[in-house]
Amino acid sequence: MSKEKIALFTIFGGTGDLAKRKLYPSLYRLYKKGFLAEKFAVIGTARREWTDEYYRDIVMDSINGLAESYEHAAEFASHFYYQSHNVTDIEHYSTLKKLTETLDEKYQLEGNRLFYLAMSPNFFGIISQNLKDGLLLTDSGFNRLIIEKPFGHNYSSALELNEQIRASFAEDQIYRIDHYLGKEMVQNISAVRFANNMFESMWNNRYIDNIQITLSESLGVEERGGYYDTSGALRDMLQNHILQMVSLLAMEPPTRLHDKEIRAEKIKALQAVRLFKPEDVPHYLVRGQYGRSTVNGEHFEGYREELNVAPDSQTETFVAGKIMIDNFRWSGVPFYFRTGKRLAEKGTQIDIEFKNVPLNLFNDNSDEPLPPNVLTIYIQPTEGFSLELNTKKVGLGLETETLKLEQKHSAETTANSPEAYEKLILDCLNGDSTNFTHWDEVASSWKFVDIIRQAWDNETIDFPNYPSGSMGPIESDLLLTKDGFQWHWCPTKE
Repeated sequence: MSKEKIALFTIFGGTGDLAKRKLYPSLYRLYKKGFLAEKFAVIGTARREWTDEYYRDIVMDSINGLAESYEHAAEFASHFYYQSHNVTDIEHYSTLKKLTETLDEKYQLEGNRLFYLAMSPNFFGIISQNLKDGLLLTDSGFNRLIIEKPFGHNYSSALELNEQIRASFAEDQIYRIDHYLGKEMVQNISAVRFANNMFESMWNNRYIDNIQITLSESLGVEERGGYYDTSGALRDMLQNHILQMVSLLAMEPPTRLHDKEIRAEKIKALQAVRLFKPEDVPHYLVRGQYGRSTVNGEHFEGYREELNVAPDSQTETFVAGKIMIDNFRWSGVPFYFRTGKRLAEKGTQIDIEFKNVPLNLFNDNSDEPLPPNVLTIYIQPTEGFSLELNTKKVGLGLETETLKLEQKHSAETTANSPEAYEKLILDCLNGDSTNFTHWDEVASSWKFVDIIRQAWDNETIDFPNYPSGSMGPIESDLLLTKDGFQWHWCPTKE
């Protein structure tokens, strides 16, 4: 059976940064691997007045360094066409329809259409409506819509946006992208759980003490200050990436590894997440904002000095918290998370801490318990696993030491593994929505986040409260120590 996929891609926002950095290189990788061959075409749309030739030059430039040869890249780029387009003008969709039908016939695309909205969510609703009203949705092939985050800025705006899109596309035609779900090691969570009985049999509150998720960024907001000051870490990271990982870690085993079954279990897990009362938020959440600092002789400005950021901004650049899941499997087990900018080191990892043995038979003269067993999933930039075990020290006596069993992908393996967007675009072409977000997941996430946001909006905090190059405010550590735990990843101590 041929692995070639047949489709017309229409990219709204085809001149933008996302298209150039992620989408065009990902499409080229699929082309190199034979998933795209002769029967595909791409229409890029935006307000700019570009020609097909200029657009193809931009595409060629975006895949510079990936191409097998100039000729191969040029053949790939020849499938790209540009249309200047005002997404709010229904007349422009008539022109788009003509080009769509011409390319459908030229490349024998069988009416398969994938619409990628790589632009502001403010336009998602109007584009969806105009695609339907402009008769761009086909009856002979598939119609699939990929949309980027943020999906609304709270539950009510997300609900309104979803109703607008659902007026034109069915839920199974909508692919809400979260690029973290395309990462190799995030997809490995299910393999670790469901392919290893030693872990799945212990994947519950009888054997796990706590789970820790860290998404650490060493950079500041850079040129994104204008956007970030209206978003913050809570909306930018917790509402999507972190809660998606929580759902994969917490869900019940699906009956099959198919998209509907997996998404159904993820939805149940998110619906079991405890919703806080506003007065409980300070006991479960910590927020921070980075200030000026000098790290290894290099000076960093504080968040309030960044471009397009208000000098008295109350936007959090760090958030840590404790999530509780009220179901039979996870009752009593805290899921800790932290994420922030200008932290000590860039990296994403998950630490699963197992309950300790009830009695330390070793080290008779010590009242200290044995260190816990910890399974770590390294997501980025390192990819791999480690498992910490207690073993006897070599020599006389019965003293113990911690042994780390570790397997990390080589730099070559990591470099050659498919990029997240490449995987997700291929999933969409295959009609596989496993690694995309269902509306019910979005709704549950926003309901959780909205309570926190409302509580924070009602008080002013003394920012900044952590220096650049640290791992956030000290209250993040206290969040765990008051429960008798500590963060397992401590790059500042290392």
